[in-house]
Amino acid sequence: MSGDLYWLSDEQFGKIEPLLPTDTRGKERVDDRRVISGIIHVLKSGGRWVDAPADYGPRKTLYNRFVRWADKGVWVGLFEALAQSGGPGMQLMIDSSAVKAHRSAAGGKGGRKIRRSAVLVVGEPPKSTP
Repeated sequence: MSGDLYWLSDEQFGKIEPLLPTDTRGKERVDDRRVISGIIHVLKSGGRWVDAPADYGPRKTLYNRFVRWADKGVWVGLFEALAQSGGPGMQLMIDSSAVKAHRSAAGGKGGRKIRRSAVLVVGEPPKSTP
């Protein structure tokens, strides 16, 4: 295992393990700790699922588990339970993303100008002749 990968500690996984779904059908789920660590790694790095390190297992498993648990509300329930468990205020923050916009994101030079539609208005002469 590489040192730059994210792995849940025994204490961290112990807190969330009772909150994980147990209603699996068919084949038994692969190691939850490994998969959740991989999901967190991908989300923290901002990378693509396909670029997840192989140490976390099949990339498709990471993606499928994330999406299926999101549809079932598992992640929301997990975050709410962890936030209600208390602790210092700084540790209750779940996400503090900052997004920078390019200087042209607000429009072109001089700001937004209201322009007339190119559609001819009934009764008005054309602006130019063909």
